[in-house]
Amino acid sequence: MGIVAGLDSSPDFTRIVVCDTDTGAVLRQGYAPHPVDAPEGTRPSDVDPQAWLLSLGEAAGGGLLEGVQAIGVSAQQHALIPLDAQGNTVRPALVGGDRRAQVAAADLVDALGSREAWAQAVGCVPGAAQPVTKLRWLARSEPESAQRTAALLQAHDWLVWQLLGRPARRTTDRGGASGTGYWSAATGTYRPDLVELALGHQAMLPEVIGPAEAAGTTPEGLLISAGTGETMAAAFGLGIGLGDAVVSLGASGSVMAVHPQALADQSGMITSLADATGMHLPVVTTLNAVRTLRGTAELLGLPDLGSLSELAMKSTPGAHGLVLLPYLEGERTPNLPHAAGTLTGLRRESMKPEHLARAAFEGMLCGLADALDVLRGRGVEVRRIFLLGPAAELPAVQAAAPSLFGAQVVVPQPADYTAIGAARQAAWALGVSRGTLDPRTPPAWQGAAAQVLEPGEELAAGQAVRQQFTAVREQTHPAAFH
Repeated sequence: MGIVAGLDSSPDFTRIVVCDTDTGAVLRQGYAPHPVDAPEGTRPSDVDPQAWLLSLGEAAGGGLLEGVQAIGVSAQQHALIPLDAQGNTVRPALVGGDRRAQVAAADLVDALGSREAWAQAVGCVPGAAQPVTKLRWLARSEPESAQRTAALLQAHDWLVWQLLGRPARRTTDRGGASGTGYWSAATGTYRPDLVELALGHQAMLPEVIGPAEAAGTTPEGLLISAGTGETMAAAFGLGIGLGDAVVSLGASGSVMAVHPQALADQSGMITSLADATGMHLPVVTTLNAVRTLRGTAELLGLPDLGSLSELAMKSTPGAHGLVLLPYLEGERTPNLPHAAGTLTGLRRESMKPEHLARAAFEGMLCGLADALDVLRGRGVEVRRIFLLGPAAELPAVQAAAPSLFGAQVVVPQPADYTAIGAARQAAWALGVSRGTLDPRTPPAWQGAAAQVLEPGEELAAGQAVRQQFTAVREQTHPAAFH
């Protein structure tokens, strides 16, 4: 049929992939970092959106987009761009988990009455990263900027709007909207009252269009699809569907799965996002994942995580009775914000470096298995688990994960699945516009090349390790999950 492009505008760079519309094969790619010369006195959480356009132009250089018929845009989530009545930015974009907004998050919870009230209203509890919280911070800290704010966009909305030449119509998608804190994935509608609660007045919000709809066409005839947030684009690029979960191993961890319904979670542990296909992506996060491994490597005087993995492989499942509760930074799942890590089971024979190394890997993975169980407990089916992040390549992770998670584990080869997901969305919108694809069924692209790991004979040992971890957690933090 032709070729399409997918654009991943992350916090630090722009990556573009050009793909075959039929198979999804990556034909060529471009990359450029965002310009780093921030104005004097600005914070890392304040970014001029023009920087994203500059790196986009650089990444697309050298005729990269020649022959491309449609473009999909994915971008960092939670970046808030306040616009004035003329469509100009009121101030730099507020990006990332902005610590300045932590007080504002608590304010908003109090203003609506409880965490439960927020979970019921929009499927998530305000945190420092969410646009609704940044609006509250803006109203309190920069009242003049708040007063001038007439419209709100997120990063992918703004980039799509710019590519289309700043038309009167501004759009977003379900995935991006579901992370704002003022759109409900359960009802598919905005809550303008929550914008007013946060900002002090109403603001124009972008139209939420369907997963296979086009946001518009450029004067040159290039179709621009709806765009979406980075999480939804990565899930779409990986090709996950019902029965699949994704466990991401960063400094902190996250577990998400595809589900047919939005989940309202009274505890606030589940963030109810929408995906890029018309389904839902409930997400549970942990504060401690790879930071647990890094801390253990430092404690043992090891230079890197590869060395820690090598040492852990000299131990056996259960780490000779050592159990590490990895709540080093407090924890969000379970909700233990003031907790510290706990190491139990110390005996003379277990006091060896290899057993502590093994306990660190098992503690991290058991913490993520607890997050998986939060989703399973709400009826989310998990038959296979995609494991993402550089730490997923470590032998100690691969040896323990299938039996601790109790499911098949898939470790995809490294690739920019976010950009690939954006390209797949572009191919979908292009096919629908030409009448060759169904708006309810995305194009069937080749799945990610991956290693597949089965629990096999290790399952019983892994479940025993889980039980040991759960017993220590229940004893140390009784009823943490109740």
